Amino acid sequence: MVLLTGANGQLGQDFQKLFTGLGVKFVATDYLELDITSLSAVREFVSKRVISHIINCAAYNDVDKAESEPDKAFLLNRDAPVLLAKVASEIGAIYVNYSTDFVFDGTKGSPYVETDTVSPISVYADSKAQGEKGVLDLYSRSFVIRTSWVFGMGNNNFNKQVINWSKNKDILNIVDDQKSSATYSWDLAEYSWALICTGKYGLYHLSNGDECSKYDQAKYVLDSIGWNGTLGIAKTADFNLPAKRSEYTKLDSSKLEAVISKKIPSWQSGIDRFLKEYL
Repeated sequence: MVLLTGANGQLGQDFQKLFTGLGVKFVATDYLELDITSLSAVREFVSKRVISHIINCAAYNDVDKAESEPDKAFLLNRDAPVLLAKVASEIGAIYVNYSTDFVFDGTKGSPYVETDTVSPISVYADSKAQGEKGVLDLYSRSFVIRTSWVFGMGNNNFNKQVINWSKNKDILNIVDDQKSSATYSWDLAEYSWALICTGKYGLYHLSNGDECSKYDQAKYVLDSIGWNGTLGIAKTADFNLPAKRSEYTKLDSSKLEAVISKKIPSWQSGIDRFLKEYL
């Protein structure tokens, strides 16, 4: 049986749909059902069940708020993942944790591979970088999967924000100096599970193919829904955000694609399928 934590989020919801379709037995938990920051609570929870996998979809994801709440960010992004990996090691379960393209400073200028050195430039990024290192150092039967700009049906995300803005505004200005790749949470769940089933543990990158800027992503969404307004270009510096953003953090997913012998779809394909589901 798979234990899903953070199961009410975008990725957690899609894992539930995926597992239901595949007939994979799982137990879905969020913070109300299981406190993943408590070692005794997690141990007690797994002691009552036969758990083969722990997939941690929980995280502190508010990049800007993390600057003023570092303790909370590190508790959820560093300490909880290591705690879950420890429990997984105690019961012999496979452990899966998610990280982010934010662990890179964006100065490389070409897609990042798993062997590139991390260089976080914000509290959020540092908490995720320390979390992934802690997991990989602790337990050899772990997967750490870095992803980027996740969007899906669960919770709020950039695509939903753009659609909501378009309902009330004739002019939108979106930054074009942040580049990575938008990742559909369904693809993240599906291709993660394909990887997990190989048993080839370690660190992997998983994002939808091709790079894009926030502007590119917004334009594609707005064109797809037939918005007739004016889309302008902005710069990250225009918004005076608390947390620094890296300019270029596209992840190279070729290692994962080679292991599962499948190509990950483009971000445009992901948005097409998301819009079909959402609208």
